[in-house]
Amino acid sequence: MELPAFCVIIAGGKGTRFWPLSRARRPKQLLRILGPKSLIAETVDRVVPLSGRDRLLVVTVSEQAKALRKELTGIPERNFIVEPEGRNTAPCIALAAIEIVRRSGDGVMIVLPADHWISDAAAFRQTLKSAVGLAQRHDQLITIGIRPDYPETGYGYIVRGAPMDGSGKVRSYRVRKFTEKPPLAAARRLVRRGSLWNSGIFVWKASTLLELVSRYQPAISRGIRAIHQLAQRRSLAGASPALRSALARAYRKMPALSIDYAVLEKAGSEGKVLALEAEFGWSDVGSWAAVHRMAPKDEHGIAGTGRWIGLGAKNCLVHAPDRLVALLGIEGAVIVDTPDALLVGDLQRSQEVRELVDALNRKGFRSQTIE
Repeated sequence: MELPAFCVIIAGGKGTRFWPLSRARRPKQLLRILGPKSLIAETVDRVVPLSGRDRLLVVTVSEQAKALRKELTGIPERNFIVEPEGRNTAPCIALAAIEIVRRSGDGVMIVLPADHWISDAAAFRQTLKSAVGLAQRHDQLITIGIRPDYPETGYGYIVRGAPMDGSGKVRSYRVRKFTEKPPLAAARRLVRRGSLWNSGIFVWKASTLLELVSRYQPAISRGIRAIHQLAQRRSLAGASPALRSALARAYRKMPALSIDYAVLEKAGSEGKVLALEAEFGWSDVGSWAAVHRMAPKDEHGIAGTGRWIGLGAKNCLVHAPDRLVALLGIEGAVIVDTPDALLVGDLQRSQEVRELVDALNRKGFRSQTIE
């Protein structure tokens, strides 16, 4: 019997590496940095043909729920699941899994970050269809691996094992192990040996995920089971005050763990994880440098939005919708102008903007990072 496929979009991240454009109440997934639509709107457009709108769930945190509902008016209200607080991805994915079990008895979950960039939507959907078929045939966790273009130190890597299901268009492999954000020399070795980037896109049966959470993370499982008991006959979306209160109590007892650390790494060591090798043009859009790589550039390698003029400037990224920016003899810079804050930095150090936001908060500039 073929199980229904649900798409679960994880939309609770703040994207602090895109400060000052991103803020706690205007997170990265709501930004229009690579096209006319926000990153989450583009994600929804890509996956609606797979699940329809009725089986598309958005999991977010309370401070972002209103903005996301406004952005995604085509998604039914009952399909927004609001966490009382962010506890990383393991609790929120398990929460979506119990909602799927409540609705369908079981189902295959396609778990997607809200803020990735995909260039070939048709190839992307074909890959996910193959992954859903694999999840239906095998009681395994499926992760989507991307063939690397270069040795990126900001991504996790999947070390491939023996091949599986060799007859399909998309190649699949046993996963030997995961390596998280290696230094450059190690990243080069991993690329030479055929390892894949870990995209953070996963496919599995909801029941399989919950079983493995119970095995590897009993503290999360206890909280999820308590919520499940309360929510058996009612949706987690638009939950009653009593259910929201119970959800908050259960969440406070859960460890804040990523799904990779909490489940996938442990399941991989027991041979329970498969990887599909995919090529559909992918980036996690993890920094201003990533935006510069993907954006169209002028003859001097300068990209961005707004107005700028350069004299002897090269390879810069500019976001300045309201004011003219003049670049004089500068190279490899990022300039982001907003009404209350200006970022000028080394484009290759843009991964460190998160640390810069932490420093701003410590110095008492919290209003410039929240609103």
